[in-house]
Amino acid sequence: MTALSLDEQVTYLRKGFAEVIREEDLGERLKLGRPLRVKAGFDPTAPDLHLGHTVLLRKMKHFQDLGHTVIFLIGDMTGLIGDPTGRNLTRPPMTRADIERNAETYKTQVFKILDPEKTVVDFNSKWLEPMKFEDMIRLCSRYTVARILERDDFSKRYESNTPISVHEFLYPLAQGYDSVMLKCDVELGGTDQKFNLLVGRELQKDYGQPPQIVATVPLLEGLDGVEKMSKSKGNYVGITETPEEMFKKLMSISDELMFRYYELLTDKTVAEIQVLKREHPKQTKMELARIIIADFHSRAAAERAADEWVRVVAGGEVPVDIETVKMEEPSMRIDKVLARAGLAPSTSEANRLVKAGSVEVNGQKIVEFIALTFPGEYVIRTGKKWKKVSG
Repeated sequence: MTALSLDEQVTYLRKGFAEVIREEDLGERLKLGRPLRVKAGFDPTAPDLHLGHTVLLRKMKHFQDLGHTVIFLIGDMTGLIGDPTGRNLTRPPMTRADIERNAETYKTQVFKILDPEKTVVDFNSKWLEPMKFEDMIRLCSRYTVARILERDDFSKRYESNTPISVHEFLYPLAQGYDSVMLKCDVELGGTDQKFNLLVGRELQKDYGQPPQIVATVPLLEGLDGVEKMSKSKGNYVGITETPEEMFKKLMSISDELMFRYYELLTDKTVAEIQVLKREHPKQTKMELARIIIADFHSRAAAERAADEWVRVVAGGEVPVDIETVKMEEPSMRIDKVLARAGLAPSTSEANRLVKAGSVEVNGQKIVEFIALTFPGEYVIRTGKKWKKVSG
């Protein structure tokens, strides 16, 4: 990779970014002929990462491919503040125990993509925790309230009289100060982090450092193709999920979203993706699922997951590792069973599924509200969901 020309390096790094500020500065910085210091910060707000997080990790890997120094910064101190980005309300800060537990799981998960030998893992508590009150006052004096309120989420909350706590103003300042302490050449983040990343540029100039290049990645759409991938919205693919579960979820996305995933979640070039658009969509989507699963498990595991998906979905066979749910009543109507087993979000939705003929019990389509008796074991299917229920 280091044999690439300057233009080829910029093109390789540019792929998948939503915006680069300033792109001409990136080219100039690459001309220096030294490894750039590239930082991305992660607040350990949840113990498990999903594919949405890996868009940023993959761009970090691309810098590693070109020999640059990648800093995976765990925001153990900013995590105590709670990132207000995109929040309509003040978010409760995390506890130190939560942060430490989640940080440990992060370190094991990110190395499924990043090269551990080429990654610097750091914690911003190293420089933020020793700061005295007077140090924090000096940092706050370098930025104005008017500039902070330019941030979209803050301005909307201010205009709607939604409370903004003073400690939330410290978050972008602390994140920007991280760039000063690490002497970053480049900082990566999601498009929702653009304001915070730009604060880093301004603080670096104020501290007499060359301002970092800001590069943002798009927020990955979830399986629904509409909302940002999020565990709370249930439209995510977790990187610690089983290969079979990952494969099933990835095969559910639309053909249009598939190429978005190819762009942001694989190393395929733009030209290679254009060729794939002329191939059979089902086979192309299966290959996408194999590539993604191989990143987090193995190619062999991806092939087994593909075989299982074909056997279950195309062949209509019962999955091997189907979950069993216990029923504690001697008899229960099918709609209540569906809701209790998690095959429907409510009895009213279960009622609709039965009437639509979307429910199978032991391979037979159910169109009436039968009662299942226990003890006994039943294999129930609603669409692509399977469960065993027993008494």
